[in-house]
Amino acid sequence: MALLRQKLSPIVLSSSKISLCLSIRKLISTPVADDLINDDATVNSICESFTRRQSWDALSRKFQFLELNDLLVQKVLLKFQQPVDAKLALGFFHWSAKRKNFNHGSQSYGIMIHILVKARLVLDARALLQSILKKNEGNSFDYSVVDSLLDSYKVTGSSPFVFDLLVQTCAKLRLIDFALCFCSHLEERGFSLSLISFNTLIHVLEKSDENRKVWKIYEQMIGKRVYPNAITVRIMINSLCKEGKLQETSDMLNRIHGSRCSASLIVNACLIYRILEEGRVEDGVMLLKRMLQKNMVLDDIAYSLIVYAKVKTGSITSTWEVFEEMSKRGFQANSFIYTLLIGVHCRGGEVEEAHCLMQEMENMGLKPYSETFNLLIEGCAISGHSEEILRMCEKMLERGFLPSCSVFNVAIAKICEEGDVKKANELLTILLDKGFLPDETTYTNLIIGYRKSGEILEILKLYYEMEARLLSPGISVFFALIGSLCQSGRLEEAEKYLKIVKDSSLTPSLSIYQALILFYLKKGNRAKALELYNEMMFDG
Repeated sequence: MALLRQKLSPIVLSSSKISLCLSIRKLISTPVADDLINDDATVNSICESFTRRQSWDALSRKFQFLELNDLLVQKVLLKFQQPVDAKLALGFFHWSAKRKNFNHGSQSYGIMIHILVKARLVLDARALLQSILKKNEGNSFDYSVVDSLLDSYKVTGSSPFVFDLLVQTCAKLRLIDFALCFCSHLEERGFSLSLISFNTLIHVLEKSDENRKVWKIYEQMIGKRVYPNAITVRIMINSLCKEGKLQETSDMLNRIHGSRCSASLIVNACLIYRILEEGRVEDGVMLLKRMLQKNMVLDDIAYSLIVYAKVKTGSITSTWEVFEEMSKRGFQANSFIYTLLIGVHCRGGEVEEAHCLMQEMENMGLKPYSETFNLLIEGCAISGHSEEILRMCEKMLERGFLPSCSVFNVAIAKICEEGDVKKANELLTILLDKGFLPDETTYTNLIIGYRKSGEILEILKLYYEMEARLLSPGISVFFALIGSLCQSGRLEEAEKYLKIVKDSSLTPSLSIYQALILFYLKKGNRAKALELYNEMMFDG
């Protein structure tokens, strides 16, 4: 019996080893919960082999029967999470990526990137980030990359710099929309970007000519209490230059402050002004208060912008209340503030009050500027004071300013409506000599004015002038022209312009057809009138 045991023992032992090996292989290849798996021996064996710096060929032979899974890989990486072992972790990461039937999941990428960042191996970390971002590039709103970094942040003892590196990598790959989306995702989890990351995003957007997004990011940055440096200011000034708004903003601040302002003041004031322009008064005032606390804007600029905020609410009473309160605190009014108040009264139909403010402004030695005159001219037009419009235009020209095209169009429409089309035309001639650039509406208003008085020669002159300036006449111009030609008995010319209308992208209006049909009926040419009628019905 003893002899039988001796002979059977090696067989049983061999069988047990085979069974154990099969069990380990089965265990490793089956994903199970972390607290139920028992692969520490395998993890330790892999770590020991990499610590000994064994070649990849030797490692592949040694672990040829090993079937990797995400959980086992993550355990090995975490064994190498100390900075001194970071290169061993990276070696294992790349070796395992070459194994058959295995691809790294986002969690493995996240752990590896954290380890590299903690060890200051930034170039390697950036390379892995680029790799995983390119994998997920098809889905701009796939947060698996961000979530994997967030989930493994604590267990690796990483630093917030990893998220800055993610943003910078996204910027390099031009994945700006994705970066902007996951920034909010990070903030929800309690992480905020550094100034370097904000500067990177702003720089890439500015180079891409996405100026609206540039200012949104700058606003978000200040809102998160991340304050700009010289690099930020330089990028923002470049953005203003590209928009063509640097001079406009600088001029506005000169009117408020009385002297040139620094680049940082220009940028910060411009941000608040933009927010208020969008009608987001509460957001603008809140951000302005934060800037005041950090001395990012001057008091007089802040006070002026607060008055502007009240103007945007549309209340004359509250605007004056704020202005009077500021005056009691020693705040000195400026031409920007007076122009705001003039605008409020003009829009409210209180033109006399607006004129009084203009006079008060000049008595204080403050100089009105183009916007001041534009507001008064428009106010006079709305109130129907054509003589006052002409007087204000003359005064504006004396000061070296030209009205805006939109304001001038409103003004001459009112003058023509009151029958002074000749004066309106003379005023346009003076403005043209000063460099004024009219548009289609300018000429249309004058042509309609001359149509009422039946002055066909003046209409033709204006029409030819429009053509010379490469301005496209609208259907209103052709109606006035064809109608006037019919009244003058110049039928051939009227039909010539009807053909021009048809050959262009315009569709002849019912009024044009009616003018021609009525004239042919008066002449007794019923056949031609019927032809035009049928044509009108066919054209719809």
